[in-house]
Amino acid sequence: MEYDGIVLESWSRWARYGVLHDPEMRKMALEFIKRLGQAMHSVNSMKNASHHLELIYVIPAPHSQNLAEYDFGPQDLQELSDSIDGLSLMTYDFSGPQNPGPNAPLSWIHSSMQLLLGGNNEGGLVSHAHMIFLGMNLYGNDFVLSEGSGGAIIGRDYLSLLEKHRPALRWDEKSAEHFFIYSHENLQHAVFYPSLKSISMRLDEARAWGASLSLWEIGQGLDYFYELL
Repeated sequence: MEYDGIVLESWSRWARYGVLHDPEMRKMALEFIKRLGQAMHSVNSMKNASHHLELIYVIPAPHSQNLAEYDFGPQDLQELSDSIDGLSLMTYDFSGPQNPGPNAPLSWIHSSMQLLLGGNNEGGLVSHAHMIFLGMNLYGNDFVLSEGSGGAIIGRDYLSLLEKHRPALRWDEKSAEHFFIYSHENLQHAVFYPSLKSISMRLDEARAWGASLSLWEIGQGLDYFYELL
């Protein structure tokens, strides 16, 4: 197989199982990523012998204004910067069935970048911003407001809901996302789904930092989304 490298996601699992709460275990986890990246860099790509295999590491975005002990932060970025080729920052899934709302509030995306880079566009590790692949969801969510249930929907589901219920689209200034409300079987639903406007504003955010994009995922959105990309 002529792969260019690998994309690895382990940080969220390590956090869930308490690995990152123990300083020694956290140190070992970072050392594993470093050694894996170094091993990848020692192997040339089969597609292009002048390029080594790459390691892109996936990290969750923090959900609070301050970094928790299990969050990936500036010191972790500094330690891994020479061993990996990029960080895929999962700036989506901010809300869930138990706390229905926008999928990726723009202010949250901005604060996540600030926390990771240790400052603003004028300081910290901003020179490492080019290593960040800012996560952008192409899917949405359909939440049942009274039951704390619901979940992800993709483009065809979204279009079907629009055709069936003919809802009025609303713009949430705070999160910079479009949403609509509809009722089905006496239950009220809230649907948050990307739009050209919301995508454009997130592209502007990525450009402002000098970051790249990580799309989750190709094929889940609407065809005309790609006109902006």
